[in-house]
Amino acid sequence: MRQRSLIAITAALAAGALTLTACGSRDDDSGSDSGDGTTVVIGVDAPLTGDLSALGLGIKNSVDLAAKTANKEKTVDGVTFKVEALDDQAQPSAGQQNATKFVADKDVLGAVGPLNSSVAESMQKVFDDAKLVQVSPANTGPTLTQGTEWQTGKKVRTYKSYFRTATTDAIQGPFAAQYVYNDAKKKKVFVIDDKKTYGAGLAGTFTTEFKKLGGKVVGTQHIDPDSKDFSAVATQVKSSGADVVYYGGEYPQAGPLSKQIKAAGSKIPLVGGDGIKDDAFIKLAGANSTGDLSTSVGAPVEELPSAKEFVANYKAAGYKDAFAAYGGYSYDSAWAIIEAVKKVVEDNDGKLPDDARAKITETMQNVSFDGVTGKVAFDKYGDAVNKQLTVYSIEGGAWKPVKSGTFTG
Repeated sequence: MRQRSLIAITAALAAGALTLTACGSRDDDSGSDSGDGTTVVIGVDAPLTGDLSALGLGIKNSVDLAAKTANKEKTVDGVTFKVEALDDQAQPSAGQQNATKFVADKDVLGAVGPLNSSVAESMQKVFDDAKLVQVSPANTGPTLTQGTEWQTGKKVRTYKSYFRTATTDAIQGPFAAQYVYNDAKKKKVFVIDDKKTYGAGLAGTFTTEFKKLGGKVVGTQHIDPDSKDFSAVATQVKSSGADVVYYGGEYPQAGPLSKQIKAAGSKIPLVGGDGIKDDAFIKLAGANSTGDLSTSVGAPVEELPSAKEFVANYKAAGYKDAFAAYGGYSYDSAWAIIEAVKKVVEDNDGKLPDDARAKITETMQNVSFDGVTGKVAFDKYGDAVNKQLTVYSIEGGAWKPVKSGTFTG
């Protein structure tokens, strides 16, 4: 991140920010630095309640921090940024409804989210039809940017308004496979997924690379994400002779799955993607989760020099929820929108043009800056140019980084 001297934000300000809604409008006095100028709303869509709320609230708070920072530093002269956060409960239908609400609000000029790739699928066309830019800090499904035939090499960008700051499962799955086979020396895997867009896709890219390396898939199974009883599949894992389990899905199911696999007598690690990399997984998996592994996007935010100000200011702001796995990426997603707004305003004599949404979407393609998570920029598909990933292992009741890098094909 360039030295923007992020200003520490008080807990009182942060608390007030959590309920901000779209309440301003554009006018001709865009040069004003007071509250009377232009209001730009950044929408946030994430699971704010339910099983995945730990991740969703981290997304929301981090976007809020970016908006507050831009306002304090007067990053865009005459523009005040506000945040409107809507809860999708990790449900595609709710995400689509939220996208429609954002589109209907003329002050919303960009949206951050969602968390889930399946939710993103339901939102993309709504945003794209309205030329409203969307930047996800967490979606990793390759089809969102490269089309359904990306694995055949036929990559097609369907929605020009969609961008993301997280890398994709086209890299994450194979990266995990290389670590499991080459570093962890595991040769026989039992692959399980939750049948959802993210989980099934991640399990698929892991499996392809694991087999390519010489590993053997000794069993596959799908689980019902609404269930918490995985005893049947745990028994199958035990009888398969697997020395590792790979799970494509999220922590609410992965934690109990890991616990039940161990209880069935398989003292083997469960490995998953960024969807399981949360402290809630450790609580759900229990004491025997030591040695379980996950991959997650980027390098550990807490260890990045570029993230020191973000971490300090998030703490100073007094948010009661952690920024979690996607906090840095959420801040960078919001800042990308802020940078695009700034460029559009500067190119239009200090005012937002009538076609601000279209201009911001167009400008986003060339946005580039040093962010919390490193270099933030987008390729021709809208994917992040930062492809770094990290393997984490549970040691001493906490996730510890083991290895950072990227997939080498």
